[in-house]
Amino acid sequence: MKIGIAAGYWGAGPPAGAERLVAEVESCGVDSFWTAEAYGSDALTPLAWWGSQTSTVKLGTSVCQMAARTPTALAMAAQTIDHLSGGRMIVGIGASGPQVVEGWYGQPYPRPLERTREYVDIMRAVWARDKPVTFKGRHYQLPFEGGTGLGKPLKSIVHPLRRDIPIYMGAEGPRNVALAAEIADGWIPLWFSPKTDDFYRAALTEGFSRDHARHDASTFEAAGMCPLAEDDDVEKAAARIKPLVALYAGGMGAKDANFHTDVFVRMGWADVCEEVQKLYLSGRPELAAQAVPTEMVEDVALVGPADKIAEDIERRWKKTCLTTLILTSMPREDTRARIFEAIRA
Repeated sequence: MKIGIAAGYWGAGPPAGAERLVAEVESCGVDSFWTAEAYGSDALTPLAWWGSQTSTVKLGTSVCQMAARTPTALAMAAQTIDHLSGGRMIVGIGASGPQVVEGWYGQPYPRPLERTREYVDIMRAVWARDKPVTFKGRHYQLPFEGGTGLGKPLKSIVHPLRRDIPIYMGAEGPRNVALAAEIADGWIPLWFSPKTDDFYRAALTEGFSRDHARHDASTFEAAGMCPLAEDDDVEKAAARIKPLVALYAGGMGAKDANFHTDVFVRMGWADVCEEVQKLYLSGRPELAAQAVPTEMVEDVALVGPADKIAEDIERRWKKTCLTTLILTSMPREDTRARIFEAIRA
């Protein structure tokens, strides 16, 4: 299992100590470094800025929201960073949800799987650079059908450093996970739990079995996000993750359209999710966080002292389909070797 470190998306401003984090990532031999976006900071600018201070670590977006850019725009950005970094770019993409897609980007959300398939096909056509790019899909047309009628098929001026830049898909539901296994080079689960490993393996197998699937289980990457909170007191460590779990399980999306809630329900936390969602959507996020049991946090995160964290990795996480564990924070300097050894062993 490989190690990734995520800087995530920003809060009110840039995360404190990001430059130090990037330097530590590089010096520790971490395999990959990841940025993200929601509806504030974007994923690409910080990745380029911080990535310029590195020379070996892979640089990934987890994830770029497809509604934020046309597929050709993201293909351009990806091949630019790939050139500047010497071939280290990983393009993580995701459909996001209707609240963000329609509320923030002003784009339609329906049929996200079909839209994703078209998006990936266009990016790969840009990088292949075999001919001017044309595409006739339900969601994307190149040239655009309508308008002035003067649109012309174009071919990228830039010759990509790699014609096959890796594309990873953020996915949570079984159909989306299967699509990732079919058309992408990797999968980025959010709120992955070893408890649901069999569920995800079945969805991945479905994708691998399809005609023209790009990979099988031996060559496909599964890079799972995993919150990390260290403290000798497990309850104190879990308390630092509970507001985040409450936000995603209770506060993201509408009451009947929250994909993250569905993930926790599959783990067996339906009653808790109902209470957390009720509290969060009624404007009481602090009480929603308090309603999250520590056991629910331990299903999806690594919390407690370093020895417990290492044991959890060895006993539970190493047996899963994940090939990379992306930690949302860097382990402390005095515990780093123990935790990293458990992941790599």
